[in-house]
Amino acid sequence: MRFIIHDDFWDLFPTTLVGVVIARRIDNTQSDRQDIAALLADAAAGAVARLDGADIPSHQAVAPWRQAYQSFGAKPSKYRSSIESLLRSAVAGRIRGVNPLVDLYNAVSLRHMIPCGGEDLAAVSGDIRLMRASGDERFVPLGSAAEEPPQPGEVIYRDDVGVICRCWNWREADRTKLTPATTDAFLCIEALPAIGERRLEAACADLAALAREQLGAATTIEVLSRHRPTIEIM
Repeated sequence: MRFIIHDDFWDLFPTTLVGVVIARRIDNTQSDRQDIAALLADAAAGAVARLDGADIPSHQAVAPWRQAYQSFGAKPSKYRSSIESLLRSAVAGRIRGVNPLVDLYNAVSLRHMIPCGGEDLAAVSGDIRLMRASGDERFVPLGSAAEEPPQPGEVIYRDDVGVICRCWNWREADRTKLTPATTDAFLCIEALPAIGERRLEAACADLAALAREQLGAATTIEVLSRHRPTIEIM
């Protein structure tokens, strides 16, 4: 299995970086992890404090993502980046636990104010690809049974079956979601130029360390760029 970022993505975002944490042999079965719940709550409180009442759409962690979404035709007020949605939930006091691994990547996202996401590798078919959609790909969003295919030109993650995340990092697919049964995961962290390589690397290291320390995972970290668009998922 490989992770491949296609040329049509790089043509639009030539200096973007994508960090990947591969986590193997995860124990994600413990539903009542008060320590992880506290970690997530602390990350949410810290993010709210750093926002300090600022307008979220114009905040430096969010505005570049709104511009990026506009560049492939997605209306930012309808399709919000994962970091914008997470920050809005933190401000509203609506951060809730999902399962330990998802809670950890949400905590990292809030700590570093950068989008994080993840897929269950056992549910992925073939290679994972970051590319622009043709518009006829299959996609069933998280928590739904109805098809919601992407728009032509939209940035998507996909595998051989269909889309696994729409509108770059807006909405995950139900098919490849992380669950308590997940033992092997593909975790990604995306950095637009305004975020920078150092901040991306720090977030990846943070997530890998938490997965090891909290869930017993074996982890590897990779960073992809236009000059390194493909990795083997080991």
